[in-house]
Formats: sequence, structure tokens, C-alpha cells
Amino acid sequence: MPAKNDPGPSVKDKETYEALREDGASKQKAARIANAQANDSIDHDSRKLEDRTKDELYEEAQEIGIEGRSDMTKDELIEAIRNS
Repeated sequence: MPAKNDPGPSVKDKETYEALREDGASKQKAARIANAQANDSIDHDSRKLEDRTKDELYEEAQEIGIEGRSDMTKDELIEAIRNS
């Protein structure tokens, strides 16, 4: 059984996973992005969401498939990304 903070063997990039969890991403989302990055299928930015530009947040929201993103403020994009 993995330790409490250990995401387990299914997560390929534990550093990215932990950074995303610290930014507020769900366990599932953090694992999906960390594994995709480990597979080089996407180039995910692990900086804090608040440190990114609205355009960068919009692009991530687009990748995730968040509807209504074009009408969202930066804060709304951050909230939508965290809740996806």
C-alpha cells in the first residue's frame, strides 16, 4: 500500500503530480496530466495557476474542454481548471 502522499505506481511523473496537487488539481486530473507529460503527449506548465497569463489559462481550459471559457475572467478560468 502506498504512503499517504504517494500517488502510487500508476503515476509516472511524481514531481509534476505533486506540483499540480499543490496548485489544487484533483488527484485524477494531476495523475492524468503527470502521465501525459511523462509520455510527452502534452507540454503541461506546472507553474501555479495564478502565475500564468489569462491566455495560458485559456489554452489549458481549451485542452481540458471547459465550456464557456471565452467569457471567463482569469479568476474564473483558474477556478474552472481546478474544478475540472
